[in-house]
Amino acid sequence: MTGKLPSKGSVDDNAAVGRRARITWASEIEPVPVVWAWELDGFGRVPAGSLSIAAGREGTGKSSFGLWVAAKITHGELPGSYRGHSRTVLYVAVEDSWKHAIVPRLIAVGADLAKVARFDVVTGLDTEATLSLPFDNDILEQTIVNHDVALVVIDPLMSVIAERIDTHREREVRRALDPLAQLADRTGAVILGIAHFGKGRIGDAASLITGSGAFKNVPRSIFGFARDEAAVPAVRVMTQVKNSLGRDDLPSLSYGIEEVEIQADAGLIRTTRLVFNGESERSIHDILRDSRAGDTASPSRREDAADWLVARLTELGGSAPASEIYDLADVDGISKATLKRARSQANVTAKRGGGKGGSSEWSLAPSAAHLAHSDQGRTLEPNEPNADQDAGDTVLTEASAGAEPCSKCGHSVERWVLEGHGNLCILCHQDSRTASEQPSPEPGSKLENRAPDRCPTRRAAFGRSAGGSPPQAATDASEGNAS
Repeated sequence: MTGKLPSKGSVDDNAAVGRRARITWASEIEPVPVVWAWELDGFGRVPAGSLSIAAGREGTGKSSFGLWVAAKITHGELPGSYRGHSRTVLYVAVEDSWKHAIVPRLIAVGADLAKVARFDVVTGLDTEATLSLPFDNDILEQTIVNHDVALVVIDPLMSVIAERIDTHREREVRRALDPLAQLADRTGAVILGIAHFGKGRIGDAASLITGSGAFKNVPRSIFGFARDEAAVPAVRVMTQVKNSLGRDDLPSLSYGIEEVEIQADAGLIRTTRLVFNGESERSIHDILRDSRAGDTASPSRREDAADWLVARLTELGGSAPASEIYDLADVDGISKATLKRARSQANVTAKRGGGKGGSSEWSLAPSAAHLAHSDQGRTLEPNEPNADQDAGDTVLTEASAGAEPCSKCGHSVERWVLEGHGNLCILCHQDSRTASEQPSPEPGSKLENRAPDRCPTRRAAFGRSAGGSPPQAATDASEGNAS
């Protein structure tokens, strides 16, 4: 390597003045457990004293999530280290009106308004200015300390990055985000930044955040928000796409945005709030993947898959591990993506199994079997005719006490039977459909030659032969009304 060495007094030489090495041996550093500001079902999601990001496309509810967290903290109700301790929240809202949007939504979600403060920066001329990072870090940190702040929500985070910083260059963005993360660590407060997804469709959810890769790399935790239009009805899903200090396989959560009416002194205000509905079998990764590939499953295919799912869960006693259902569906030519969409339509619930990567348990809801026929997307009730149904068509009806067993398998009908086909149970109705009625196999499935009752579990459960016809003992039992 050749080149002229910097002369005495040069910039490089002056930069080294006052700088020295410091070495700390690992044996001198006491390890401590992570303190989780938010943990759910015993697993940490947001560390205290960290930078977190909530990101999604417009209208998915990411800002509503920030308000939900704020409300829980003001009452000491957020599961984690803040539980039982009412704390203060600072809110930096760059785009939304406080009197028209922020305050009504805080009321709707039940926040203690006396513990939520609007944070602004005032110049020497007493004019309001927007928070600018990293230049206003000292002001922000002092305010957090003075008011015992547990949460700072910045909505959106991109808008408070100083104008001179190119938000598409990671090194420059880190000049704003690295000090912000260090500020959070020193104060113990959570700084939650709201971010938008760009228009791109390639990459994981965290990579879709508008701006440089620093918005993905610096935060300790990132949550992605999306609307699942493939579900019936459409649902919203939140997935933790980054959890650098905790588990990376935490279940996604389903949530909704409810409309709320608030009576204020000035009149009636209509606003919204976020409500979590439990775990979601679908993740934001599934939703984004489907949006890239397009929905290859037609509504009729999903309806067939929903019928199939009800039948299979019925034969398995009402519940089964999702992994087993996926395997059976693959053999029958139904893709995993289609089956996941059909689960919502079939009114089948999912409960997460234990252990990392544990399969969830799928179970029939009490009203699961009524989904087989729908009228313009609306689920029909038992015995309700379809508007396009001809006389004599098969309809679902609820099995009454003492009903005749299925004429094919002799099994006692527990929930529903199908009239017009010899009083068949829903399982035997599925098996009796002709090959032309069956859905065609989907690309990538391991469809084999279809044969009724080739599943050993089903044959054992219903005492049928491999060909699908009940043995004489089963027939005799059905004549004796055996269950």
